[in-house]
Amino acid sequence: MSATKSAPGNPITPAGYAALKARYDHLLGTERPAIVEIVSWAAGNGDRSENGDYLYGRKRMREIDRELAHIARRMKAARVIDPAEQPDMNRAFFGARVMLADEDDNEKSVTLVGDDEQDASQGRIGWSSPLARALKGAAVGDLRTVRLPGGEKEWEVIAIAYA
Repeated sequence: MSATKSAPGNPITPAGYAALKARYDHLLGTERPAIVEIVSWAAGNGDRSENGDYLYGRKRMREIDRELAHIARRMKAARVIDPAEQPDMNRAFFGARVMLADEDDNEKSVTLVGDDEQDASQGRIGWSSPLARALKGAAVGDLRTVRLPGGEKEWEVIAIAYA
């Protein structure tokens, strides 16, 4: 099934999935064992009620366990989509790098990625963001209006690329 219409589940690029998995592996294989060791050592020091190492370690272990559970759920729901395999590369769909121009000819480049890999500072916008939803299916020359909290803004699609 192609991700051209609306990708069910949690669409993510292969690189995004690899980053999620690397974070999971790091937490499970490096950070959690180190915290377990600290908590075990601190527990052996007697009174736990005033033992900062023990209390901090337990708190950090809960944080790590929550993050591991969150990442595991995201990975289970993930649907890896390779942008290079999009059937219609003349339209903006998942994984597209889209060059836009506004009414004042200010240009902006965005890449449509999964919500777990979005990073606005890098121009990667989540698949469910208002701008991404407005761009889905757009072709070069199309005008798209985006409803933002500050009002509506119109963008013209001036280029589409898949890398």
